Amino acid sequence: MILGWLVAVEGGSHHHPPTQSRAGQPYTYPKLPFPYYFLDPHGGYAKLANTGRFFLMPVLSKQHKTPSLKKEQAQKVWYVVDAEGKTLGRLASQIAHRLRGKHKTTFTPHVDCGDNIIVINAAKISVTGNKETQKNYFHHSRYPGGMTTTPLQSMREKHPERILVEAVKGMLPKSKLGTKMLNHFRVFSGSEHDLASQKPLKLEL
Repeated sequence: MILGWLVAVEGGSHHHPPTQSRAGQPYTYPKLPFPYYFLDPHGGYAKLANTGRFFLMPVLSKQHKTPSLKKEQAQKVWYVVDAEGKTLGRLASQIAHRLRGKHKTTFTPHVDCGDNIIVINAAKISVTGNKETQKNYFHHSRYPGGMTTTPLQSMREKHPERILVEAVKGMLPKSKLGTKMLNHFRVFSGSEHDLASQKPLKLEL
């Protein structure tokens, strides 16, 4: 189905078709019973418009418009992920990808359009190399000498859910939007969670 015709004219555009050529000669356009659009052949269509003053090319599909969601239009789904045996960095990057909404065709960078993620068995997540003994987490009280260092091994014993939270937090935007996305991320150290009322879907990452 032909929706219209594409008219490429020297110096033309969608909104302001030229009335005369660069040499000053007036253009006369054909009277067509269907719409046609103007493009400058010196741009992306230069190779097609090397003969004559203008040419016609059928438009077979509608023009694509990049979607830009509003926050009211964002559709969120609850997912539950089992972290047992998963590698920390790889799992964190995939979760951050989902929280941002980059897996959706309607992804909008400035809108919280990602999904809600629940992680269970966070205490059983694995790390590669010597990170279990060498990786440290730092916290500063903002007072002189207020630096506190916690090894990953100690963090796993006291607060195992913080290991994955800190990893995902570092992969999200450092802004209010990133903080809002992180609020949609729930981590539980055991195999049970208290969000069954949300009816989360099982997700394999």
